[in-house]
Amino acid sequence: MAKELLILDDDNALRRTLSRAMAQRGFSVMQAASVKEAREQIQITSPDFAVLDLKLEDGNGLEIVTALRNLRPDCRIVILTGFGNIATAVAAVKAGALDYLPKPANPDAIEQALLQQEGNLPQPPEDPMSADRVRWEHIQRVFEQCDRNVSETARRLKMHRRTLQRILAKHAPRS
Repeated sequence: MAKELLILDDDNALRRTLSRAMAQRGFSVMQAASVKEAREQIQITSPDFAVLDLKLEDGNGLEIVTALRNLRPDCRIVILTGFGNIATAVAAVKAGALDYLPKPANPDAIEQALLQQEGNLPQPPEDPMSADRVRWEHIQRVFEQCDRNVSETARRLKMHRRTLQRILAKHAPRS
């Protein structure tokens, strides 16, 4: 059975690491760093599987979901993102993605999502992040999106600036 896989991610290190890991699992991997490259790749060879980053410098991974669905309706697609929220997860699934995984996702979870059978729910994670860790990760992501501006981050998170400064001064919670 052919297992051609497209990996679209603008993070070079992550893309190379994930490509090696998926090749070890029996996939024939094509790589793309931009929406433009991905469009060129899928015109040459439409893959059986795709792992797509959501936010890219030249566009959005959802554009490739739609393009893949038009070229190959049976392509099994997983979206990876460091900027997850419910609205984009719903949009990804409506566009035709099978699953929506937060970064960093391990290759086993990606393979499991790509190969899951129709109608089967994915297994819950064996070691999920604690609520404290999820909160901390969210605060860090918003802080980075606000260009490390404490006042703007506090305003967007609807918290007092000093409270945010205390949180940022602490180390990340374990798992």
